[in-house]
Amino acid sequence: MNIIDDLKWRGAINQQTDEAGLKELTENQSVSLYCGIDPTGDSMHIGHLIPFMILKRFQLAGHHPYVVVGGGTGAIGDPSGKNSERKLQTMDQVKHNQDGLNAQMHKLFGSDENFSIVNNYDWLSKISLLDFLRDYGKLFSVNTMLNKEVVASRLEVGISYTEFTYQILQSIDFLHLYRAEHVQLQIGGADQWGNITAGTDLIHRLEGNDAKAYGLTIPLLLKADGTKFGKTAGGAVWLNPERTSPYEFYQFWINQDDRDVVKYLKYFTFLSHEEIDRLAETVKTAPEKREAQRRLAEEVTEFVHGKEAVVEAENITKALFTGDVQNLTADEIEQGFKGVPSADVTAEKQNIILWLVDATKFEPSRRQAREDVKNGAIRINGEKVTDVDAEIDPSAAFNGKFVIVRRGKKRYFLARVK
Repeated sequence: MNIIDDLKWRGAINQQTDEAGLKELTENQSVSLYCGIDPTGDSMHIGHLIPFMILKRFQLAGHHPYVVVGGGTGAIGDPSGKNSERKLQTMDQVKHNQDGLNAQMHKLFGSDENFSIVNNYDWLSKISLLDFLRDYGKLFSVNTMLNKEVVASRLEVGISYTEFTYQILQSIDFLHLYRAEHVQLQIGGADQWGNITAGTDLIHRLEGNDAKAYGLTIPLLLKADGTKFGKTAGGAVWLNPERTSPYEFYQFWINQDDRDVVKYLKYFTFLSHEEIDRLAETVKTAPEKREAQRRLAEEVTEFVHGKEAVVEAENITKALFTGDVQNLTADEIEQGFKGVPSADVTAEKQNIILWLVDATKFEPSRRQAREDVKNGAIRINGEKVTDVDAEIDPSAAFNGKFVIVRRGKKRYFLARVK
């Protein structure tokens, strides 16, 4: 199936500059294409992931993706999707963020010959102010620029000349890549349509109307309840495992609503149409099994973090559900118990009642602690303790780093041994 037809089936196309021309091009040759990202942070979140999943699909279909990390445009600020001016970053911060994004891109796309990552600072920094105004500024109508949604949406609150010129800089990116690397397609989110069409217009002005340069945008992804995809009560879901652990990342996907899961399978996995259709049927006939959600979580977590991260996440999920935590590693405990109440304790051995009350403050009183222990409500590191004279040895398990306490079926507590 042609890549454009596949993207249509997945609901992943919002707008195209020339649908027939792009389909013909991709059917007849390997195409070089690009997507850009400005280094406003040192990690992508899952909202950023959407256009790069599309770029990956092109790569798997035999085309050559370029990722443009905007060391130049990132120093300026893209007004797209913002209702106020971005805070300018120092060049040191831009460089730090570039390094983080470069590492993530190489992990997603690999290091083979069918992928390139470039930095627009390399060519934008060489353009003088006079050259910018004479060679490019003359080709852009202010009236046209004002009518672009990215600018028009900011006119009431105001937009600086710096951010106003952003679409010119992004257009120069497309022109440079078209000339230097024969890149013929730019993709981006729905909010990038104005910037992308400015680039195709510039290429046609300078290279002729028959120049084969195309643009494609991806729809804004909304959840079934109408809210924007990618935001949670705890904030963004990051690709950096130090910000969002692989277990938390896995849990985000496995907890998706039945109404959204098929759409996300189409967007975020490389499963076949037949497999996705089969999973869609299970959502209708056996939603309680949540097979579609599990497959979604496995596929996306493996793509971003690798197979080992999936195994870890599944181990943690199973252990927390069953209470069998004995075989968890210290790293898995760090991930799985990140959000539970915790306290620091010493490695000193202590009577369980005193430890639960004085050392951890887990129990409100010694009377309550004795009652819970005698009733078999307390488990230490997965083992039920019913002896009020039992001794806690914090260094006995999990490399001497943690003690896991559970009361009843669901209330967990983590003691960190210092």
